[in-house]
Amino acid sequence: MEFGFSEQQAAVRESVEAIIAGSVTPDRVRAVEGSADRMDRALWSALAQADLLGLAVPDAYGGSGCGMVELALLLEAQGQAVAPVPLWASTVLGGLPIAAFGSDQLRDGALRGLAAGTTVLTAALTDVAGDLASGGPGRPAVRAEQSGAVPGGLRLTGTAFAVPYAHVADRVLVPAATAEGGVVVAAVDPSAAGVGVERACTTNREIHPHLHLDEVEVPPSDLLAGGEANRGAEMVEWMLERAWTGLCALQVGVAEAALSQTVNYLNQREQFGRPLATFQAAKLRAADAAIDIEAMRVTLWQAAWRLDHGLPAGPAVAIATWFAKEAGQRVVHATQHLHGGMGADIDYPIHRYFLWGKQIELLLGGPSAQLARLGRQVVDDLRSGQAVSA
Repeated sequence: MEFGFSEQQAAVRESVEAIIAGSVTPDRVRAVEGSADRMDRALWSALAQADLLGLAVPDAYGGSGCGMVELALLLEAQGQAVAPVPLWASTVLGGLPIAAFGSDQLRDGALRGLAAGTTVLTAALTDVAGDLASGGPGRPAVRAEQSGAVPGGLRLTGTAFAVPYAHVADRVLVPAATAEGGVVVAAVDPSAAGVGVERACTTNREIHPHLHLDEVEVPPSDLLAGGEANRGAEMVEWMLERAWTGLCALQVGVAEAALSQTVNYLNQREQFGRPLATFQAAKLRAADAAIDIEAMRVTLWQAAWRLDHGLPAGPAVAIATWFAKEAGQRVVHATQHLHGGMGADIDYPIHRYFLWGKQIELLLGGPSAQLARLGRQVVDDLRSGQAVSA
């Protein structure tokens, strides 16, 4: 079996790591965290100029036409630097569904803007990710009804909670429940009439606002899959699988960098006349973290590869997500503890990795929810006589 990356994928990794490593420092991250929108716009522009924001955007709309593996490489590098930019929100939550299900008009505007770095995209998936034990997405909190003002359009009412980077987004994909029991996904303009954006700060200091919708009119061109309510649940599941896989990539980068910084610290810090790295307890704790990271990495790439090849990926995504959340939080706990008193300093760089690791652990459902989801899939496969496979 070939587990290596292609030349193009290796070039993506090299390019993004060079850009992020050359510009993102703890002082710069601290400065961005103190800004109004908490987004590193200079880094965002640099990524756009390097044609990295349009990795998964089709060629026809100014992108490179790549897939989930390439996006995972991009997100892994972001996690390594805990870089405050809306990569996951824009490329995975927003860009991928619009490319797959959006109208030509929506694609032309949103995807070209994403590739150029002039458009920020995101999606409201917190509510629909909450019912994993049932084996499918939850019921959206936002309601949709036929519009009386826009022929073929919809009117949305309700609140979408904790939407990543909604305060700087140009489009937000919002799942909404119809009165007939179906689900639609609409691309909402946050500046449209009836939309209110309530800022909310997350564990890792990002802004994930609540989006309040009061009879917001959405034209038919801004409805994914033409507003077909019978395809909505399928689309939401499609979006969630890629959203979770993107989180796995972020967590791998976070954990890798946290362990690397911890090993350097243990080699430099001395106790009783010798480096902390020579103590058995410290070595064993670091070894456990390395094993966890390797499990996270292997399951991530399996999930991303299956998604890119159009193979059934539900169990693989659930396994990768469980490892990213459960093992990921173990790693960031271990690296913080191995720093001793320095790990408790909220201004010390390792603390940011702890915050990011905890944020990813709980975002779009915790590890126990993923375990319930996986169990449901296994039971369903056994009932139908299918082989249980990741």
